[in-house]
Amino acid sequence: MQNFLDPAILFFVFGLLAGALRSNLEIPPQIARFLSLYLLMALGLKGGFALAKSGLTAEVLVSLGCAIALAVAVPAIGYLLLKRRLSRYDAAAIAATYGSVSAVTFITASQYLESSGLPFGGHMAASMALMESPAIVMAVVLATLARRRDPAVRLATSDASPHGLGKVLHESFTDGAQLLLLGAMVVGIVTGETGHKAMQPFSGDLFQGMLAFFLLDMGLLAARNFGSLRTASPWLLAYAVCGPLVHASIALALAAACGLSVGNGALLMVLAASASYIAVPAVLRVAIPEASPSLYFGMSLGLTFPFNILLGIPLYVGAAQRVL
Repeated sequence: MQNFLDPAILFFVFGLLAGALRSNLEIPPQIARFLSLYLLMALGLKGGFALAKSGLTAEVLVSLGCAIALAVAVPAIGYLLLKRRLSRYDAAAIAATYGSVSAVTFITASQYLESSGLPFGGHMAASMALMESPAIVMAVVLATLARRRDPAVRLATSDASPHGLGKVLHESFTDGAQLLLLGAMVVGIVTGETGHKAMQPFSGDLFQGMLAFFLLDMGLLAARNFGSLRTASPWLLAYAVCGPLVHASIALALAAACGLSVGNGALLMVLAASASYIAVPAVLRVAIPEASPSLYFGMSLGLTFPFNILLGIPLYVGAAQRVL
């Protein structure tokens, strides 16, 4: 419950209220763009530093392999289900949001495990970092494919040569926001502890304030586009709660098959069940402007996040204890 008093979360709530009151408060687009790029760079560095510190033992590799498998499977399953009821852009955005992870949910789960006396590996933080990217890459790929099928896009590019899968992948992996995230992670891995100390004022000390500013902007944006969420079908809102339960169940089965410990398995379930409200929204605002932020951001932070904090984490840990 104390996480709801986090300043960044409260700034998001403030943004929602200001937007609902139709205030003229707004973040200039260029500043919003900078905040998105900063958060991506800082998150990439944090993930690289964590991976450099953990090393690559057999146990670490198994855990990381499970995390990457889930990071691919969850958005793929979500997209196949969601595209039946939504546009391909919204389906890709929501699938990416639920295929990625929430750092706050992960930290809360780690504290819950510590208070319960259940050990877990420090390398799970690297798993969290690695799970940020695959869903984003898949979303950009799916959105690029959707644009290729759009008649207006085809007409605008009718004089261009046909785009094969290789061209689509190239455009997806070289997307500026996504490339910054991956590049920063590589820098973090290469520089390790030395880089961590050098970049701490940038990627550590400033992070919470920048995050609060970013969430203020996202709160304003979500409030001003909240009408589509209020009119969304009950089926879509149910996905925000039932989806995490299904994803956690898949993670539990994978953890049991790979022989993970209770603590690591529980954290894997939390990662699979969480939904991003930092990295993915930062990328989607730039990479898939056709998608509605009120859907993917409102569902993840407005419904899934409080569900996981209040009910999900104890449920996932209890299931891991019984099965693993």
